[in-house]
Amino acid sequence: MLFLTLSSWILVLSTVLRTQGVALLTKRATVCNGHAVLCGRPYGNTTFLGSHDSYAFSSDPLALARDQEVDIPTQLGLGVRFLQAEGCLLFDGGTVVDYLTTVKTWLDANPDEVLTLLFTNSDGLSIPDIWAPAFVAAGIDTVSYVPPTNPMTRFDWPTLGDMIDSGKRVVTFMDAGADGTDGAPVDYILPEFTMVWEPPFDATDPSFPCSVDRIAGPLSTEDHLNMLNHNLDIDVFGTGVLVSDPEDASTTNGVASIIANANGCAPLAGGVAPNFVMLDFVNIGAGMQAVDQLNGVVS
Repeated sequence: MLFLTLSSWILVLSTVLRTQGVALLTKRATVCNGHAVLCGRPYGNTTFLGSHDSYAFSSDPLALARDQEVDIPTQLGLGVRFLQAEGCLLFDGGTVVDYLTTVKTWLDANPDEVLTLLFTNSDGLSIPDIWAPAFVAAGIDTVSYVPPTNPMTRFDWPTLGDMIDSGKRVVTFMDAGADGTDGAPVDYILPEFTMVWEPPFDATDPSFPCSVDRIAGPLSTEDHLNMLNHNLDIDVFGTGVLVSDPEDASTTNGVASIIANANGCAPLAGGVAPNFVMLDFVNIGAGMQAVDQLNGVVS
């Protein structure tokens, strides 16, 4: 009887190892982007704090071109999980490879985080010939998520936990050129506007009236991800030159202003919270507190 019992246990154990071995050996994320509850939250139903012109940082108040006061690792340490950057040459004279290498270093040190990148391809540079090699050089391609369909609705994205467990936890959007018009498309560099819609940018009205400014493709606004361009500009001496407004950043980046903007855009997004809240001067105000509120979590 003892032999039969032992044999039975061996049979059961071998069956479990055969059928569930992969699950037993796979790390399951328990805290995702700082919160356990977000591990089961789909990417398309999550709000991420964003940094506008994340590369354009300077502590010099006379540097009018700056949109941030702190560097990228500090931004990420403050909770930013959506980094926007423009063009090939960066604010401090670095390159996209330098920028992405900084991001990859942070990702390696923070394995339970999902991060989104948005690049403005204002120079019209080739995605396969110029952009993709930069991603490969920095190693970002190895952790980049490739959607099973393109475009993909906001309802079809995996959970943050699934993305982290798979190791594919970086989503990259490009505003122009990623649709394959300049050569073979790169499957992890996604065309922005077929999956993300934006309200107007360069706002000078602190009430941020919402409308659909940029969108493309067959999906409805409700099926798109959406972003708040929550960046308040000022007109320099009435010249028509717009620069970001650090003086009012504490109010602009306050919970009340961000939530009001989110509520104003919600009817255009099927009544849901924005996926990305993009701010200037992320170290000022309470951007992360507002994002936590939109996610229904408490820090």
